[in-house]
Amino acid sequence: MTHTPTDQPTRRASGAVVPVLAFAGIVVAVMQTLLVPVIKDLPQLLDTAPSNATWVLTSTLLSGAVATPIMGRLGDLYGKRRLLILSLAVMVVGALVSALTSDLLTMIAGRTLQGFAMGAIPLGIGLMRDMLPREKLGSAMALMSSSIGVGGGLALPLAALIAQHADWHALFYGAAGLGVLSIALTLLVVPESPARAEGTFDVLGALGLSTGLVLFLLPITKGSDWGWTSGTTLGLFAASAVVLVLWGVMELRVKAPLVDLRTTARPAVLFTNLASIMVGVSFYVVSLVLPQLLQLPKATGYGLGQSMVVAGLLVAPLGLTMMVTAPVYARLSAKYGPKFTLILGMLIIAIGYGAGLGLMSAAWQSLVIAVVLGAGIGLAYSSLPALIVGAVPASETGAANGLNTLMRSIGTSVSSAVIGMVLANTADNVGGVAIPTMHGFRVSFLIATGAVAVGLLMALFLPKPNRAPQLRASSEEEANLERAEEALRGFRGRVLDATGAPVARAKVTLIDRRGRQAGATLSDADGAYVLAVPAQGAYVLAARATGHGPLASSATHTGDDRTIALDLALPGETITA
Repeated sequence: MTHTPTDQPTRRASGAVVPVLAFAGIVVAVMQTLLVPVIKDLPQLLDTAPSNATWVLTSTLLSGAVATPIMGRLGDLYGKRRLLILSLAVMVVGALVSALTSDLLTMIAGRTLQGFAMGAIPLGIGLMRDMLPREKLGSAMALMSSSIGVGGGLALPLAALIAQHADWHALFYGAAGLGVLSIALTLLVVPESPARAEGTFDVLGALGLSTGLVLFLLPITKGSDWGWTSGTTLGLFAASAVVLVLWGVMELRVKAPLVDLRTTARPAVLFTNLASIMVGVSFYVVSLVLPQLLQLPKATGYGLGQSMVVAGLLVAPLGLTMMVTAPVYARLSAKYGPKFTLILGMLIIAIGYGAGLGLMSAAWQSLVIAVVLGAGIGLAYSSLPALIVGAVPASETGAANGLNTLMRSIGTSVSSAVIGMVLANTADNVGGVAIPTMHGFRVSFLIATGAVAVGLLMALFLPKPNRAPQLRASSEEEANLERAEEALRGFRGRVLDATGAPVARAKVTLIDRRGRQAGATLSDADGAYVLAVPAQGAYVLAARATGHGPLASSATHTGDDRTIALDLALPGETITA
């Protein structure tokens, strides 16, 4: 058995790749959390009505929802690193636009551009899948997925400190600086992934999905202002349903769709996405409730009378605990599978909210709630990309994780609208100012607990867990495999790694004695491959997979109608200069 070199740029990634990609996720979270400390002051700062000021937040949400699946698909087609840099660059431009204005419309335009940074999460996860060895992939994806919470937790006290002691525009200059730093680090450390999806970009599908999402999210975010039963709200919901149904029908007929709905309909993907919505709801409730409870004056009888900065510091452990749970998740998932960690995470979230109903009378209790919920949300968030990656082919990683990130965004949007409505409808009017009540806070926690219960039900419907993410062949690859099996005459076996574990999506090439390619295939989820031979003679079977050394194995076929069994054992990880 001989070994030949390969041109595949496998595992060139240095140890700095994961922290650099996770930092990009943290930058996205900072951008999202930036204005939380000054939300109540926005109408005065922008000299506009409160209903108009909310567009500064809504615009980012809408553009992020639209950009996330589109950036994921473009990354699959044209390069994930390239699109990651582009999404961060658009965010930097948006931050600078916002930093230089106090005009409402210009601010909304800048915040809309900042929403494009949301695409960094699925693109980062896709890059990790393409470059990292399997044993490191789980913890890396967990860190990337939880970076949203980490960034949010760290940004709250820092943004509050800046807002208290400097011009609020400094928040945007800070975000632009972080974006530039992230771009520079990505250019220096992260190599481009060689993986590319086949096909073209589905422009019509992107327009249809964007239109449907805007029509759906707009009434969710503005329903409390317009009235939930108003003609505008109900009309937009109806229009959204029509557009998304027509979009779905079109996507099923397009050869290279923006979102492969057949893949999305697989139980592993469908129930993961449904659970993601509920995790998004539960994450945002605590972010909305705890800071308000902590900052309300003690004169209310239940407010905890903390400053903006102290409140931010007390909520910050929510994000920090999420970061700490990433390595814990990796160990649990390796032993029990990502389904187990998702269920465990949701149970911890339910315990956190349940305990929170009785722990609202002291600042230290808020800290306890933040830590418990951070641990649960961290485990749940970390499980989601592993479940998606284990259920879709590599060429769809960006788009599939983009859709999953979108589901979480929808969860946070629904949470924001519903909790905002609950707190507004239960508020006391004191001197013309609406003060949230303890009853409203408790109802909000009950809603979060209910959402977690629904998410837990969705998680229970997930298929039997894998111990590690398994990569599945696409339907086209499966068809090729079936055709090869029917041919009978050829080679059959499994592609294995150095430990004897199956290697999915390894490329196996059949080379004849003249050095010409006589066939090629990809191994399936169990590492199995089948290749038909055109005639008798000597052949070389060359196998390669990202993260493993290449292998070339000599074999001879006698030309009769039989399949020769030949397993291909790839050597360990390769290091290229």
